[in-house]
Amino acid sequence: MSKPPYSRRIPAAFALITAATLTLTACGSGGSADTTGGAAPAGKSAKIPTQDVVSSVKKDATAAKLLPPDVRERGTLSLATAVGGSPPGNTYLEDGKTIVGQDADFAEAVAKALGLKLKREAASFEAILPALDSGKYDLGTGNFGVTEERRKTIDFVTYINDGQGFAVREDSKLKKVTDFRQLCGLNVATGAGTTFEVTLEDNKHVCEDAGKKPYSVKTYAEQGAIWGSLQQGRTDVVMSTINGLRYAVDQQEGLKFLGEYHRLDVGFAFKKGTRLAPAFQAAVNQLIEDGTYDRILKKWGTQASAIDESRISPPEIKD
Repeated sequence: MSKPPYSRRIPAAFALITAATLTLTACGSGGSADTTGGAAPAGKSAKIPTQDVVSSVKKDATAAKLLPPDVRERGTLSLATAVGGSPPGNTYLEDGKTIVGQDADFAEAVAKALGLKLKREAASFEAILPALDSGKYDLGTGNFGVTEERRKTIDFVTYINDGQGFAVREDSKLKKVTDFRQLCGLNVATGAGTTFEVTLEDNKHVCEDAGKKPYSVKTYAEQGAIWGSLQQGRTDVVMSTINGLRYAVDQQEGLKFLGEYHRLDVGFAFKKGTRLAPAFQAAVNQLIEDGTYDRILKKWGTQASAIDESRISPPEIKD
């Protein structure tokens, strides 16, 4: 496959995204994602919203009363968070230590509403859910989409609605993907260990069923590598989170977003059977009521992902 003309020159914005993304894109949504990270290059912090939208959150006694007594007593929660994606996903400021992103703001706001302190630890996207089951962390964030498969072993408390979508180079003949048969014969890039990888693998048979050449799934552990493969012509299409794709396409030359394919609720993830879920649900609903929720979404430009109310492990959205 010949490389498009613009593949020879990687735009500055793309270089920033690549350098900032040192591990997985978060999935499920998504996406985006979803990780250990490192220092961002100079100038990156100017690209990332840093306004404070959570410090004014007050403890909500009604929600806090729903916490298990032992959690209220210790006053802390251990949070595993996937870091390394581009906004609105969690990333690092140029100090290499400060984690910012939509997930980070929601986690901090909920913790404040519950009167708790977060002990935050960056973790690779694919390691978080198994670590919750082992009891290593109290909860995890990483734009985790609520799927039927995950609901078997994980409890969720929803806070946004994101989903799956596609992006391509501007020279692509694809206009909008509504059926996986449109991908037959193409190379599709996505994040390793994500719901996107699972979805792509599960639907590979549609090409063979239609008598067409199957598409090839190319997985990458770094989000920068995903976009590099598309820009340089090694892959033809990217599948990721709706919000992450919109941001990435806006920041890079020669790409276009193909729209939504499938919506998913996104939530805080917990070990199955957690007693924390009712308190978190009440806290999210309080943030929706007092306006904090809208301020967070506006900061990250994700108002289209707003939900009316938080739910505990709802069924997967079926389009």
